[in-house]
Amino acid sequence: MALLPGMLLLAACGQDGPPPIPPLAEAALAAVVVEPGVSREALARKVDRLFTDPAVGDTQSVVVMYRGEVVAERYAEGLGPEVRQVGWSMSKTITATLIGMLAADGRLRLDDPAPVPAWQRSGDPRGAITLRHLLQMRSGLTHKEQADPVYTSAEVQMMYGRGRGDMAAWAEAPMLEHDAGTTFAYSTATSVILADIATDIVAPGKSSAERQRAMAEFVDARLAVPLGMTSLVGEYDAAGTLTGGSGFWASPRDWARFGEFLRRGGVAGGVQVVPRGWIDFMRASSPAAPDYGGQLWLNRPSDTDRDVLFAEQGPGDAFAMIGYLGQYVIVSPGQTLTVVRMGRTEEPQRDALVAALAEIFALYPAG
Repeated sequence: MALLPGMLLLAACGQDGPPPIPPLAEAALAAVVVEPGVSREALARKVDRLFTDPAVGDTQSVVVMYRGEVVAERYAEGLGPEVRQVGWSMSKTITATLIGMLAADGRLRLDDPAPVPAWQRSGDPRGAITLRHLLQMRSGLTHKEQADPVYTSAEVQMMYGRGRGDMAAWAEAPMLEHDAGTTFAYSTATSVILADIATDIVAPGKSSAERQRAMAEFVDARLAVPLGMTSLVGEYDAAGTLTGGSGFWASPRDWARFGEFLRRGGVAGGVQVVPRGWIDFMRASSPAAPDYGGQLWLNRPSDTDRDVLFAEQGPGDAFAMIGYLGQYVIVSPGQTLTVVRMGRTEEPQRDALVAALAEIFALYPAG
């Protein structure tokens, strides 16, 4: 039987047209508020991809804040808004903020030699390392992060191997590989040194138990309570040192609160908790790495083959806390947008995950 013209047209559309958009699950749409500042369905689809696309790994939670309000929030089965999740290297940014509070108190100075007793002997080249160098990951110390094989990596040896009993002493022991301040080298051990400096100031000469107690009280009083981060808790080693490179836990909502705190320039509840100038320093490029600031990644070209965020897409003022296995708090001040993603993503999947997160930022108008 001959096909009618209309049937021919329908057949052609079925073969050559774009595939139909699958319907959006009701639960996926329910995770987004009615007016999120962009198309509700478009945002719901971007968030849904993070949970349903196997290419991005296993997403456990997503929180999107726009103009200071939660506009999307979704959790994997068995999780919820009050469940603490480890930030891994996102902890570095909290440690830098604590250092900023001590600097504001007049107890530390950015360009003074870092107060590490083992480095202060006459003739020790490590005496040239400043607090600024440590914060910008340009100490010059021989810390080999993500080495191959993995058990030789500095962070693995420090956290689970020979250094685990006194992580700071292990991190502070190596000599210089490069002159202080000249070379960027991302290092979890460096952030532990910063945490040790803070702990020594808060609890000088105290026992390990007293160090832990004093630092936990400092974190609560100066950061967690003012920001309303009721779930924030840190881990400590046997020497009582805060494991500031990887050991902070918080609920996804509280990770989002911290991102908003950074977006607002150190303000929480109308109070300047840490000086705006300190946040500006954290968000400014290091002389040795344009895509890194003070324990923060920046959405800017690295001038190398490293592409941690989505610099080509922009926005250029966006920055991020990034943790092992795909933990992200990405903040775009100009867009008044903060996105939290927690989960488990292996390194080969990382590019797909970053691309999926970039799609959320692409939905919102540029600042």
